[in-house]
Amino acid sequence: MSGEIKLTDPRLNNERWADVLVQALPYFKHWAGKIVVVKYGGNAMLNEDLKEHVMEDIVLLNTIGIHVVLVHGGGPEINHMLERMGKESRFVNGLRYTDEETMEVVQMVLTGKLNKEIVSILLQKGGKAVGLSGVDSGLLRARKISRDGEDLGLVGEVTQVNPEIVRSLLGQGFIPVVSTVALGETGDANHYNINADTAAAKIAIALGAEKFVQLTNVPGVLRDVNDPHSILQRIHIADVQGLINDGIIAGGMIPKIECCMLARNGGVPRTHIIDGRVPHSLLIEMFSDRGIGTMIY
Repeated sequence: MSGEIKLTDPRLNNERWADVLVQALPYFKHWAGKIVVVKYGGNAMLNEDLKEHVMEDIVLLNTIGIHVVLVHGGGPEINHMLERMGKESRFVNGLRYTDEETMEVVQMVLTGKLNKEIVSILLQKGGKAVGLSGVDSGLLRARKISRDGEDLGLVGEVTQVNPEIVRSLLGQGFIPVVSTVALGETGDANHYNINADTAAAKIAIALGAEKFVQLTNVPGVLRDVNDPHSILQRIHIADVQGLINDGIIAGGMIPKIECCMLARNGGVPRTHIIDGRVPHSLLIEMFSDRGIGTMIY
């Protein structure tokens, strides 16, 4: 048929792309000038192609005036380095036991290797990025913790966030990239290994962020873990405990939800868990009404 329009027809493509941009425009206007904290999970960082997609998304957000702070983990890379050294990883109730030698590896991998790799990719994509650790300018202060009475070594919890250095960088158009090694409290000369999810939530609170997003390696909260289509797109804070009691929120999802609740209760209006394995999932979440993953509200 001479009047048939095929999927490859440029008229259709132009109309489709124009429609996408028009629909995204209100979101561009809404988010311009706002602070968004993105926690980039260690497991979501393993695929190099997907990592580049994430960095492209962040550069795009920064380019249109959204202030993005990227907080990253690096558990798998730390495990790999310890294995190469012949040192066995030890976990106590899900937290890495961190002796002095392990702490040196944590700092080397997070602050020295992964942080600079992420900054390098952002620069290659045309962004302005600066790498930080929680030690820089006293960004993160922490105290030593134990778990159920068991010593965890140099594992800490954040007690104070001093966001001035981050605010200064955002004001100059930079993307701060934060690795979560923290200083001890005043009088404590140690550095501490910090849970990156919790640290990211507390940084979002301290900055008065408009949005806190955890990019991870799961679709979100699933009603049935064997059915990726059973995702719960929205969960009210009041319903969380019931979902935990029913076993729907379980295992490693519990601390992620707790971090969303921490951020939400600290004044961050929107908190999300989204799948970093989906190309450009961050853009889908930011610039469409369909969203992606699970929002805790």
